[in-house]
Amino acid sequence: MIQTAFIGDAILASSVLEKLHVFFPQAKISLLVRKGNESLYQEHPFLHTLLVWNKKEGKYKSLFQLLKMVRKHQFDTVINLHRHASSGFITAFSKAAYTSGYNKNPFSFLFNYKAPHLIGDGRHEIERYNDLIETITDKTVAKPKLYPTFKQFSAIESYIKLPFVCMAPSSVWATKQLPPHKWVELCDSLANETTIYLLGAASDTELCEQIKEKTKHTNIEVLAGKLALLESCELMKHASMNYVNDSGPLHLASAGNSPTTAFFCSTVPEYGFYPLATNSKVIEVKDLYCKPCGLHGFKACPKNNFRCGNEMVIS
Repeated sequence: MIQTAFIGDAILASSVLEKLHVFFPQAKISLLVRKGNESLYQEHPFLHTLLVWNKKEGKYKSLFQLLKMVRKHQFDTVINLHRHASSGFITAFSKAAYTSGYNKNPFSFLFNYKAPHLIGDGRHEIERYNDLIETITDKTVAKPKLYPTFKQFSAIESYIKLPFVCMAPSSVWATKQLPPHKWVELCDSLANETTIYLLGAASDTELCEQIKEKTKHTNIEVLAGKLALLESCELMKHASMNYVNDSGPLHLASAGNSPTTAFFCSTVPEYGFYPLATNSKVIEVKDLYCKPCGLHGFKACPKNNFRCGNEMVIS
């Protein structure tokens, strides 16, 4: 399996891993991810090998080194969940007997099986993933799932003794991120008896500290940069609610079947990245003429008003 895109994409790839394990329980399944996402699959019970592509080591040099490594493994089958040329190159020249990927991939003409990938058709991304393995399995779609171990539970055990919620206020794209004043409003709306944990990467610490400083809520702790991805996934399982953007933490919550409230600002659930947890809901501003403004969002609102975020009713 190949998925060398962002964290959320790598998490959703676990749905394919779940399905393949059911149909081929004795198979040696390997997964290729980009550097930074490998921690998601540490000690995963269904994985034989975890391959990592470090693009910072020179994209093309590392790509040929990666191809050499893939060929050395002599894979029977390669399933490419990524739509870009780099992963298509690896797939097409892997020497695998069977290859599957999306027809949007520039190297798809060399694949054995190709499937369309249509954003905005209302289907979830994991349904589009399943299209690539439907011919060797069936039409049933498996949900994403990650496997934190006792090691991860031990790391967060001290945080779960009292009732708490998690909030992940940041996103790579500014227009996919609920504005800071809305996160402050959300914090203010919660009883002080409920602990609030602010999650994110180390780079999100400043934003989390700003929210903590401005809220009236007195029982709040910044955990940004302090937890690994699987530790965050495990913590979210025990929260009474997880508040997230249309971003990576949303999919962490889905992979743990954790209660989820997802805020969709510039994007829409119809793109296929909505939460999958049993207890989940989406909050968004509907009927805006300018929404959605793009698949991934922008660094700033193209209309300079950010109505999709500023007019969000958070409760």
